[in-house]
Amino acid sequence: MNSTAPTSPTFRLIVTGGGTGGHTYPALTTIRALQRRLASEGRTLDVLWIGTENGLEARVAPAEGIAFATVATGKIRRSANPLKLVSPSNVRDMARVPLGVAQARKLVADFQPDVVLATGGYVAVPAGLAARLCRRPLVLHEQTVRLGLANRKLASSATRIAVSSESTLPLLPEAVRGAAVVTGNPIRPEVLAGHPDKAVEALGLRGFDRRLPTVYVTGGAQGSQQINGVVRDSLPWLLERANVVHQCGPDNVEELRRHAAALPTALAGRYHLTGFVGPELPDVLALADVVVSRSGAGTLAELTALGRPAVFVPLATSAGNEQAHNARHLEEAGAAVALVDDVTPGRLQEALAPLLTDPARRRAMAERARAHGRPDAADRLVDVLLSAAAN
Repeated sequence: MNSTAPTSPTFRLIVTGGGTGGHTYPALTTIRALQRRLASEGRTLDVLWIGTENGLEARVAPAEGIAFATVATGKIRRSANPLKLVSPSNVRDMARVPLGVAQARKLVADFQPDVVLATGGYVAVPAGLAARLCRRPLVLHEQTVRLGLANRKLASSATRIAVSSESTLPLLPEAVRGAAVVTGNPIRPEVLAGHPDKAVEALGLRGFDRRLPTVYVTGGAQGSQQINGVVRDSLPWLLERANVVHQCGPDNVEELRRHAAALPTALAGRYHLTGFVGPELPDVLALADVVVSRSGAGTLAELTALGRPAVFVPLATSAGNEQAHNARHLEEAGAAVALVDDVTPGRLQEALAPLLTDPARRRAMAERARAHGRPDAADRLVDVLLSAAAN
């Protein structure tokens, strides 16, 4: 499209990616931001999401009123042993990719998108390849420090590669580095609008001592046995120094509640145990002075945008060990503490002690975290999409 061509009142976008929240929610946040941008210009957005029938996107897209289509695809089961890559499961799944590309090519050809946005996950490969075959602009978005497997496969086909961190740029193949732009990882705007007093009210935190710092512990929606265990064994020590909101996962509440029943009354009042934190999450994050959590890309994006000191316990089985890379990246910048390998109550206490006893240290780490945050990431990615579509 040249500069004198009329602007269509409808912008057509294909989104592909998903499987997990890390790929799905940045895409959804970007869709919402693009809708707002277009509405401010008197334009509308027409979206088609290409995903898998079993991925999170299959629930999220229809719930948001977004047209959804599936294609055949194959998942690569990684292994340090190259021989195991040629497993029957991998061979069978890879044989499905050509069918998926053919299906995706028909969807792209019929929909005629102005641009295709791929946010990662193995379903992105067929749709991304179809975008190239149909000569439609392809924008990749990478949430982690290193390119994921799907985005590595698609990088040479991309019009632009949007990355979440400056540190990703030197890790890109030199041939595609010129197509890269740092946008950050889109986060929901409501995450930035929390209020600590609302968390106190919503969760009934009457026993909290507001003169003490508050620690928010989370292992994700289902909880983390590893994090739950080291926090459980550190509770008396921890509650002498802080209030704790512990999101432990629905299946773990009873066991932890039995353990907490032995706490002295004064300490027990500073401990709030819950299986799941829902709409009140922005308020809980606003209340938290320190966060103990996994180090997925979405978590890092939210905590750095908010400027929250964190002690990260990376998930050892994350694809490509990406959580450990994420955590170490921030630790090297003085923006977090990374606990990897053998995580014990003693190591957790050693990591938390300086942050709980020294407000100046907390403030310094918060500032370093905030320096890595990009609360406007969704708008930056929208800029990239509109630019790719116009050129």
